[in-house]
Parts: sequence; C-alpha cells; structure tokens
Amino acid sequence: MEKKSGFPACAKYLMGSPSKIRPVADLVRNKPYTTAVSILDNMPHKGARLIRKVVMSAAANALNKNRKLGEDMLYVKEIQVNEGPRMRRVWFRARGRADMLVKQMCHISVVVDEIARAEA
Repeated sequence: MEKKSGFPACAKYLMGSPSKIRPVADLVRNKPYTTAVSILDNMPHKGARLIRKVVMSAAANALNKNRKLGEDMLYVKEIQVNEGPRMRRVWFRARGRADMLVKQMCHISVVVDEIARAEA
C-alpha cells in the first residue's frame, strides 16, 4: 500500500448530495490554503461550509505534525467527494400513496501539502 504524501483529513457521513458538493470542491483544488479558505468563506453553498471544515482540519494536521510550516506554505493538493450511504424515508402522498424520499450522504477527503515540496 502506497503512503500518500501530504497531510490528509476526511469527514464521513455528511448530509449532502455529492453532485452538489463536487463543483464547490473543483473551485479550491490546487489553490493555496489561505485562498481556498477565503473562497469557501464567501460562498453561500452548504457544500462550502462542509469542505471548509475538512480543509481546516487537514491544515491543522499539517501544522501540528510539522512545527516549521506556516499557513502560507500550504496548498490544497487533493479533494475527493465520494458517495456515502443513502437514507430512504417514506414520503406520504395523497390518496393513500407513498413515495420514497432518498437523502444522500457523502464522504469528503482532503490532502494538504507544502508548496515548496510540490515544486521540488
């Protein structure tokens, strides 16, 4: 098994559709950490809040493991938004009918790496 370079973080079983969160993830992929966080802060999407938490967690992992790094030395190397399980609920309709209401979940994985290591 190959070890990923960088500092990973993941959040699982988040309530949100992966198809709605992926376009937000595409905006911050391969951006510097401070730029990515400011982009996510100013977006009104629910997915932006979820991704921001995971990006900040990955950056905290990087800063705690390597004390020589600063926030300005990090960039978002990789973001993956994968499908999680789906919750199925009964949605009662008129005339005694029922529909299935499917609530989607997703898993978000982020890897933050050092800018100097990526250029070398």
